Amino acid sequence: MDVKLTGTVKQVLEEQTGEGRNGPWRKQEFILETEGDYPKEVCIVQWGEKIEELGVKEGERLTVHVDIQSREYGGRWYTDVKAWR
Repeated sequence: MDVKLTGTVKQVLEEQTGEGRNGPWRKQEFILETEGDYPKEVCIVQWGEKIEELGVKEGERLTVHVDIQSREYGGRWYTDVKAWR
């Protein structure tokens, strides 16, 4: 599912790293405040090389393409909004 969101980056959170079954991973989340009459704040995650590729900075206005994906773990559901462009 390809969704485009346009807004202003309110905050860039600390990069997180870890080790998974497929090797090391990196992710960084940022908060985007959308435009319009009723702006929303959306937490968007960037994985691996997308962190440098997208180069998100606080205060910048941008349009980002995201995939919305949910997964079940331990009887609970989690949803990620992943930036890909």
